[in-house]
Amino acid sequence: MELKKYKLGEILDVTRGASLSGEFYATEGKYIRLTCGNFDYQNNCFKENKSKDNLYYIGDFKPEFLMEEGDIITPLTEQAIGLLGSTAIIPESGKYIQSQDVAKIICKEELLDKDFVFYLISSTLVKQQLSAAAQQTKIRHTSPDKIRDCTVWIPELTEQKRIGKLLRSLDRKIELNRAINQNLEALAKQLYDYWFVQFDFPDENGRPYKSSGGKMVWNDKLKREIPEGWDDGILIDIANITMGQSPDGSSYNEVGEGMLFYQGSTDFGMRFPSVRQYTTAPSRFAKKGDILMSVRAPVGSINIANNDCCIGRGLSAINSKLGSISHLYYILNDLRIAFDQRNAAGTTFGSITKEDLYSLPIIIPSDEVIRAFDKICSPMFDRQMILGEEIDILTKQRDELLPHLMNGQVSVNSDLSVYKKRRGKVPLLDSKRCVRHLSPSSAIHNCFGQRILDR
Repeated sequence: MELKKYKLGEILDVTRGASLSGEFYATEGKYIRLTCGNFDYQNNCFKENKSKDNLYYIGDFKPEFLMEEGDIITPLTEQAIGLLGSTAIIPESGKYIQSQDVAKIICKEELLDKDFVFYLISSTLVKQQLSAAAQQTKIRHTSPDKIRDCTVWIPELTEQKRIGKLLRSLDRKIELNRAINQNLEALAKQLYDYWFVQFDFPDENGRPYKSSGGKMVWNDKLKREIPEGWDDGILIDIANITMGQSPDGSSYNEVGEGMLFYQGSTDFGMRFPSVRQYTTAPSRFAKKGDILMSVRAPVGSINIANNDCCIGRGLSAINSKLGSISHLYYILNDLRIAFDQRNAAGTTFGSITKEDLYSLPIIIPSDEVIRAFDKICSPMFDRQMILGEEIDILTKQRDELLPHLMNGQVSVNSDLSVYKKRRGKVPLLDSKRCVRHLSPSSAIHNCFGQRILDR
């Protein structure tokens, strides 16, 4: 595969967004201003910004700053390490305004495939150049000119289209898995609220308990009515809790040596943590399936460990004494909401001690109700774990393929077969074995080969 050298400015244009006056920021309106908070830089995709409530813009702006579905954007300000070079695709036309911290990437279509460019901008090659050229301030910046000045090597347009299609297929499968997990999460949470907050779990006749006149009794410790037969308690009554301890910093690495290491909530994803670093001197452990809870600001954030791992002092590992991890998960989620409410009221928790965590007050339902809930939710919980593992495997596969595809070590055939070049020879990889060749996991073979490449 022949690669041709270009400056990015020769093959695409980069435009800066509008300078939007703060006096026209609003909490509601028709148009939403894009910010760096719209980049999910860990997953390299678009996300809705939920960190601010004044994201709407009600002032005038030029029509060219109104984004269209499919537009590619990249940040010009590094508000988090690793943000520069991230890319995202606008999901909907006529809704988002391009602000001055966001650049729009416009391809010269006779030279570039749009999907290919999305991955090219976020490749290590371009990210390293942007990082090296960024203004060295507390918050680093780049510019359209610096993006245009990046040097790249690209294949012919036909090969670009194959590469873009292959990588986009991987991302679509990842997005599908995330969407399924979100739906499962919403269903389980709705059931938990119905049973354990509204107390409308099925009674002996299958009717909603409280709504059907089930007996409620006053609990002095909880200062509220609870179903008859339920009890009050503290978290340690129903959970095994391990407080984290950070290993020696010299043992940290990002090359996979030792055990997975999660320091705190900065490693958290939507439900599962993101692999960021390892340690060769693990000290405190969490097992696969344990709930990870942040014990340092922000206190109460939770994720599920989808691998055995080491946990730092910013986390605790929690599992159920009652055998229902799904019930415990939503108890901890309710506690997180309580912490968030106190934070919003100005009583911010910098950390929570072991003693305080152990003694958090809870409602302890009857064993029968817990077992019934677990029977319904445990399969959903298990499915989420499987999908989360697939996401990790597919993400790793995509990230491994990306630099090889971009530098010509790997090419894509017309049927999306992947070929790895070795000393001029081309051995080997068809569409359904390529992923298994590069990663021995059968899971990635199944979800990649059967569900993606057959589209």
